[in-house]
Amino acid sequence: MTPFRGFDPVAPEFYRGLAADNSRTYWQAHRDTYEQAVRAPMEALLAEVADPFGDAKVFRPHRDVRFSNDKSPYKTHLGAFVRTAPATGWYLELAADGLLTGAGFYHASADGLAAFRERIDEEGDRLASIVATLREDGWQIGGECLKKAPRGWTADHPQIDLLRHKSLSAFRGIEDEVLFSEALVGRVRDDWEALRPLVEWLSPVLAGTGERRRR
Repeated sequence: MTPFRGFDPVAPEFYRGLAADNSRTYWQAHRDTYEQAVRAPMEALLAEVADPFGDAKVFRPHRDVRFSNDKSPYKTHLGAFVRTAPATGWYLELAADGLLTGAGFYHASADGLAAFRERIDEEGDRLASIVATLREDGWQIGGECLKKAPRGWTADHPQIDLLRHKSLSAFRGIEDEVLFSEALVGRVRDDWEALRPLVEWLSPVLAGTGERRRR
């Protein structure tokens, strides 16, 4: 595989165009741009960071519109995921506004959520400290949350904010010129390494639980 030398500036432009014209006509006219300036460099980047994080899956560009009111056929980003447990691991996403690095879990089965909350009850201070450190370092903390305490847990639990999470992630964007240079490899490695405490806290909890297929 060709070593990663940075994304071509045409890559984010491709996604700006796709956002404006999410049609098969646009896609077919710019398919070579997607293959050569978007997907191939992403795969090269992932190959460079596979050690020590693991091999990544690059998600397909087509949206699953079967159960969505939005029938636009193409994703306006390219995502890639290194799985460490069901629906858990490191993430990259290239879109019109740059590259997003992140990690966490995006879905958990009922058993997975139960295990997640039980571990928070046992050692939630550790997870709270990890999340607080990431916030202080400029990471955004996201994920789907319940509005109230989950069933079986009281609203005055010291870690109720974490207990309300149905998914949990940390992410931040890379929007500067490093996106177009080989220096991006080091930036992604550094970002994912900063997220290792979160991944290592979550992975043993969610290992062996079910997951929904992500496309």
